[in-house]
Order: sequence, then C-alpha cells, then structure tokens
Amino acid sequence: MRKCKVFVGNSHPDLGKLVCERLGIEEAPCSLKKFANGETSVQIGVSVRDEDVYVIQSGSPTVNDHIMELLILVSACRGGSARKITAVIPQFPYSKQCKMKKHRGAITARMLANLLIMAGADHVVSMDLHASQMQGFFTKPVDNLYGGPSLAKWIRENVPDYEDAVVVSKNPGGTKRVTALADALKINFAMIHTDRRRAKDLYSQNKDLTQLKLRKQSMLRKSRPIVRQGDDPNEEENIIFSNGIQTARIRNGHVIGDDEVDDDNEVAMESDDDAEATPVAPSASYALGGTYDTADSEDEDEEEEEAHKEMLITLVGNVRDRAAIILDDMIDRPGSFISAAEHLVQNCGAKRVYVVATHGIFTGDCLEQLEQCEYIHQIVVTNTFPISQERLTNSKKLVSIDVSPIFAECIRRDHYGESISVLFDSLASI
Repeated sequence: MRKCKVFVGNSHPDLGKLVCERLGIEEAPCSLKKFANGETSVQIGVSVRDEDVYVIQSGSPTVNDHIMELLILVSACRGGSARKITAVIPQFPYSKQCKMKKHRGAITARMLANLLIMAGADHVVSMDLHASQMQGFFTKPVDNLYGGPSLAKWIRENVPDYEDAVVVSKNPGGTKRVTALADALKINFAMIHTDRRRAKDLYSQNKDLTQLKLRKQSMLRKSRPIVRQGDDPNEEENIIFSNGIQTARIRNGHVIGDDEVDDDNEVAMESDDDAEATPVAPSASYALGGTYDTADSEDEDEEEEEAHKEMLITLVGNVRDRAAIILDDMIDRPGSFISAAEHLVQNCGAKRVYVVATHGIFTGDCLEQLEQCEYIHQIVVTNTFPISQERLTNSKKLVSIDVSPIFAECIRRDHYGESISVLFDSLASI
C-alpha cells in the first residue's frame, strides 16, 4: 500500500499490530509519551505529506488520556500536511452519553465528535456505535462497521443446535440489534423488560401463592404466537414472536422466588405513594409532563441505590429447553446480565445461556462476577476493547473474537477508493 501510513496509539496496541500484519505493512513510527506533569507528548517519526493516514485508537480503562493522545496525533498529522486523516476507533468512548438523560446534562459523545473534527479528522471508522444516530454528530463521513457477522459466525460454529436457540434482548432498547442477529441466523428472538416494582403489580394483587400461579397460567394461555407466512408458498411459516410471558422478582440483583416474604416497609411506603400523589419537582419532569425513570432507559445504568430495590423482570418469548443468547453492544457491568441469566434458567427453562456482545469493557470485577454465575455458560466478545492476557488466560468462560480482518479490509478498501458496504452484511470479502 503506497502513500499510506498507519499509526497505532497506546490504547490497544495488540489490535493495531494485528491490523498492520493483515495489511502487510509496518506501523508508522511515532513517539507517544507523557511529561512529568502529566501532559501528553506526540512526535511523528516519518513524513506524512500528501499521504493517507490512519490512526488506530480505541477506548480503554484510561479513556481520557488516550482520547487526548488521539486528538494530538490527528492534529500532528494535519500539521504534517497529510492528504487525508482517518480516525479508526473500534470502541467509541463516551458512546453511552449520546443523549441528554437528565436536565442540565451533556451530550458528551457529540462533544467528542466535534473535538475530532476540529483536530483535523476527515473520516471516522468505528464498530457498533451505541446508537447509530451518533453518525449525525459528525460533519465528516462515518463508517459504522458491524460485529454481528463475526458473532453470527461464532454462534453457527460453537453453539450446539443453534437453529433452535433464541436471541434475547435484555432491555427494550436493544430489540433492533437482537432482531438483526436473529434474522441473520434465521432463529427466534425474545425480549426481557425490567421495571421498578409497584404496589399494584401482579405479585401485590395476588398475595396467595395458589392464586398467583393460576393468574400466571391464565396469562400463558392467552399468549399466542404471531405467525407470518413466508414469501414463497412452499416456505415454512416464520414465527415472528414466540408465545409466553414469564415474570419474576429481582432483589439485590438476583431473582427470588414467589414465596419470598415482601419487605413490609417497602410495600407500605409504595402504597402510601400511590394513595397520595406527591408533587414532582420541575427539574425531575419531562417538558411535556411526567417523570424520568432511569430504569426505563435503554442503558439501564445500574446505580448502587437502584440495585437494592425490588424490581420485576419479564420475559416475552419462549426459551424452554433451548439455548438463550443474550445480546448487547457492550458488557460494562454485570447486574442486568446475571439477573437475566437467572430468570432464563430458573423460571423460563433455558438449557444454556450465552452472553454475547461486541465490546467487552468489563468494568471493575464485572468479568469475575459473570464467571461466578453458574447460569452463564459462555461469554463472547470481540477484541475491540483491550483485555489483558492474564484475564483471558484465567477465564474459563470468556471467548474473544478477532475483528482485525474487518478493520484491515476497511482500511484497504478506503485507501483504494473501493466500496466497503460489503463489510456490513457478511465476511465473504475478507
């Protein structure tokens, strides 16, 4: 590849090295260091005048330092008269902050996009942005690659009887991502919804366990699958949504049985709240009225105070005697994955549970907690985010999929002016 330079930042050198090996070129030399006062220093060791420059820098545990390193490196290439600068960011930092969740909040992902463009980036390449609408934050072209084909390939090769498996979304916001993978594998999908427990819910209305079981059976009988005839008259019917609704309770992040004793103080307090409507502060309300509840948001930020409150978890779909594949774009914290796996196995009859995501961030002891959960069979992520070799070696459940060929092919096609749309659908061109 003539007239092309690839610089690799300090955030994920292993991925950068794999991409360069796939392209058959060497990393462009540059000096990345920090001064004694904590400032970042970048020195490019080769001429980039009138060349295509690609800077590979992903998210990392020290995200702020590496963002600054990326911005300085892009700016240095712009000062060196590079013809075109492409920022290759496999895991886009601050992607969860892509919308204003509360009043007086900041849309930090948009601010980071503005910083990249102001530094001199002409093109941005990423993988599985938290929300595809983030591409609108940039005034330059953005290519959002998909990790779905790589995950689908692993599922076909490693999940026994994957044709009978069910892809599960752990929150309503991830349903679109789940249906895309289910369509690629031609299997069914289901959805889990977690909600704050109210005094007038199913369990509070039916204190008697016998009455509660009868109510649940009645709900199951009323559920019917939605069936659509295939396009071809000879094609088998395609079940769009599996029938069945299973509901359970979560306390302290774990599923509890129907016979667990309620916290009388909590029930009494919630009953009082329902009986006497308390005024809501203006700062906690929507512009059109109502209140904001973080539990209803797509991201499900598991704050410490929320984890100790009792909640309802509901599965819409059927996973009985099947493998369940919980899919999300990233694995950041373990709470929602563990409670979903417990509900799928204990109450819904799933045979095995696979936790699958593109970005394995594993904040704190997240990976260790997922390892200790007996209901999770395997954890599958790609190598867009750096995971230490020690954690990979010590983990018995973690599987890392290499996506460097996708980024290498994207860089090659972009350099030669070829279309990269084939990378969105399959791995056939790699």
